[in-house]
Amino acid sequence: VQLQASGGGSVQTGGSLRLSCTASGRTFSNYAVGWFRQAPGQERSFVAVINQLGGVTDYEGALKGRFTISRDNAANTVYLQMNNLKPEDTAVYYCAATNPGTIASWRARRTTSNYFSWGQGTQVTVSS
Repeated sequence: VQLQASGGGSVQTGGSLRLSCTASGRTFSNYAVGWFRQAPGQERSFVAVINQLGGVTDYEGALKGRFTISRDNAANTVYLQMNNLKPEDTAVYYCAATNPGTIASWRARRTTSNYFSWGQGTQVTVSS
């Protein structure tokens, strides 16, 4: 499976964006999908993950309530709805796939090395 993130842009504080992660290949629904982000000079960090059928999700603690992950397997797409954006959300956002068993572990689902098929990221810039 190959993934491509899109939907980034520039918004002001308090604005919203919806990112899309579109997959090619027939096996998309076999994998969980995670979103990560990387700000300049920082390591890539976990944002959210969703299981194969969309019934299980998890978020980085501080983002829960502002960000929502969802998926449409018929459209081969995972979404990240981001509301009430803040300047500290500025980063390049990436999506990647992981095997279903990975998300059973709190630590494993937050570890970048457990993910594959990283696509090019999409830039999100939030101005104050």
